[in-house]
Amino acid sequence: MAHSDPIADYLTRLRNAIQAKHKKVEIPASNLKKEITRILADNKLITRYEVVPDVTKQGTIRIALRYHEGSNVIKGTRRVSTPGRRTYRSVDQLPRVNNGLGLAIVSTSKGLMSDKQARKENVGGEVLCLIW
Repeated sequence: MAHSDPIADYLTRLRNAIQAKHKKVEIPASNLKKEITRILADNKLITRYEVVPDVTKQGTIRIALRYHEGSNVIKGTRRVSTPGRRTYRSVDQLPRVNNGLGLAIVSTSKGLMSDKQARKENVGGEVLCLIW
């Protein structure tokens, strides 16, 4: 099944699994989705992940979701830059999600990174999504 917006599909699968209180979710893999998952793991929003190779397809990312005292760590997600409306921000205009408690994923000239890391590296870019 082809999707015109793979990041929105990724966020929807993640959100649906969290709302259903699943312990893990499997998402079709791509390099972009692997990088987003790595950023989520680095910021401790998910417990762990693994990329399961598949001979016939691109593979699958198996994500173990993180819960704290029965409540999910990821409260919400929002897609910012869409294929029909790209959203670029300079380093001083990058959004702060929940006063720094959330996370914005930014595609920069130095690769995909969180908003905190982009400020540290002093680069702006396309704001892909917000996660809090």
